[in-house]
Amino acid sequence: MATLELHNVCKRYGDTAALDSVDLNLDAGKTYVLVGASGCGKSTLLKASIGLVELDAGEVRIDGEGLTQRSSEKLRQRVGYVIQEGGLFPHLTARQNIGLVASYLRWDPQKLNSRVAELAELTRLDASQLDRFPAQLSGGQRQRVGLMRSLVLAPTLLLLDEPLGALDPIIRSELQSDLREIFRRLGKTVVMVTHDLHEAAYFADEILLLNEGRVLQRGSIDDLIDRPADPFVSKFVNAQRSTLREDRA
Repeated sequence: MATLELHNVCKRYGDTAALDSVDLNLDAGKTYVLVGASGCGKSTLLKASIGLVELDAGEVRIDGEGLTQRSSEKLRQRVGYVIQEGGLFPHLTARQNIGLVASYLRWDPQKLNSRVAELAELTRLDASQLDRFPAQLSGGQRQRVGLMRSLVLAPTLLLLDEPLGALDPIIRSELQSDLREIFRRLGKTVVMVTHDLHEAAYFADEILLLNEGRVLQRGSIDDLIDRPADPFVSKFVNAQRSTLREDRA
């Protein structure tokens, strides 16, 4: 398990502040979900946490160690990163995609095969799919492969950028259930991005609602609904209130 800290993190694109002096301390072993409207800074915050964007100011620390150009390669091996549909390389099989970084690090092939088999069982991916190419897999299968790739090095921190956003409702519901079980079994620190407050409530130990590059409120779904810290929080919650009422009933 890992801690994640962001200290006065700023990132601008022209006149737009993607991250505006963000200060966060995320505890080890919890699941945090970032929510907000499109362009609020959710994905930028996630990318900043793994060094995929160059900051204008501020510092990111993983387990107390600063994320710098020198330390980034070592620290990234302790972080799993998942995007929509897994971001798989189309010319590699599922097995090759999963083992890409481990192969680069010269893992013993037997050790890697054993790890892939272990992860296939964890993510409920049929082993018969491992030697297929991404185009031969369903969206849900590709997402499972992407998750396996992120876990192969046994990271302590797992970052997921709208991992279920491109899936149809039935597959999405099935993967939601499986993902939550995986998070609980592994006990890792998880930071997940979604635009769906219903999904955030399903996964999160704590929800962080962003707007215009700032964290407006963090807390439980009840905090956001019953004790909004800003008018935008109420506006965002009210846009999805009907399904949230059903969940709390």
